[in-house]
Amino acid sequence: MSDSLPARTPPLGWNSWNAYSCAVTEDDIRDAADALVETDLRDAGYEYLVVDDCWMADETADGVLQADPTDFPSGIETLADYVHDRGLKFGLYSSAGSHTCQGYPASLGREQRHAEQFAAWGVDYLKYDNCGEHHGRDAIDRYAAMGQALENVNREIVYSICEWGTNEPWQWGRNVGGELWRATDDVIAKWQADDDEFGLGILDIIDRMAELDIAGFHGPHGWNDPDMLQVGNGPESGQSQHEPTNIERPLTEAENRTHLAFWCLLGAPLMIGTDLRSLGEAEHEILTNERLLAIDQDPLGIQGTPDRREGVEEVWSKRLADGGAAVALFNRGPERTDIHTHVPNTAAPVDAASYRLRDCWSGSEFETSGEIWAGVEPRDTALFRVTPQ
Repeated sequence: MSDSLPARTPPLGWNSWNAYSCAVTEDDIRDAADALVETDLRDAGYEYLVVDDCWMADETADGVLQADPTDFPSGIETLADYVHDRGLKFGLYSSAGSHTCQGYPASLGREQRHAEQFAAWGVDYLKYDNCGEHHGRDAIDRYAAMGQALENVNREIVYSICEWGTNEPWQWGRNVGGELWRATDDVIAKWQADDDEFGLGILDIIDRMAELDIAGFHGPHGWNDPDMLQVGNGPESGQSQHEPTNIERPLTEAENRTHLAFWCLLGAPLMIGTDLRSLGEAEHEILTNERLLAIDQDPLGIQGTPDRREGVEEVWSKRLADGGAAVALFNRGPERTDIHTHVPNTAAPVDAASYRLRDCWSGSEFETSGEIWAGVEPRDTALFRVTPQ
């Protein structure tokens, strides 16, 4: 497969939904574009800026999409130009049904017309949801129709299939033109969701990805997607206010660290979802950690998998392109605990007499004959890059 195709590594960027939900405006998007530059997030690799649901007005009689004239008065093409002028790529949202999840016009049956609009507007990334009436058409048929329409236009547009894992899109996502496909339900800004609550918490997503045997479908130009990032979010975020959730506090620093550590170990697309105008220093440091981002963007493109899950202790690993591995020690319990493993016991064994271990949080390095150990705080994750000597 040619490296000239899009999404050679998992896409990184920012999406409006978790921050603003359906209250998003053109000014919010312009502010986010400016903030991605001013906070150095763009330079860290977060290059896509995606406008999620609720940007639309009623479509015209012949099915042409229109931007809401009050919330997006300049129109989508002008907004895309603003984003592009800041060295970013522009993304937009639609759905493979009669309507979007919030009841706005969507693209089923009008795929080619809308793909041509997206291309003309300067769209670089399409998030394609699964809401609305499907009129008897199955998921593969509906998503293939938009995939073919995007293939027909004279613009490279990354195709993000947001099908929630309902019909096992990892089985067919590449075949219909997708570069990434949702493997889980929506993530919320909470460690663990209640049984009757909307969405999944961070721990729920980790458990779901552990249970799914889908790592073999994951790799360059095609990525299993455990949903967007909630780093920096809590009860005041747009999604938390909009969805039927009970979120009483922001994610803690340990929870945020585990959130990003696992998404990077999984090789997941990383779409920040917080209001960048109020991004805290600790959250900024987590999101721009170059050692974690290097693991996420590793060119080998392997998805991390669990080696051991016993009680509160978990060990996960993934092989890296330099011949080494990334190893995570995760404490899902309420008290600090010591977690041990050995390189030969991981899912990414590397055979050497000794190894250099680099702590991906602190940057400190040390040598070992094979043992990996850390005292890990509650809900936190130690992540090491292991290099054979």
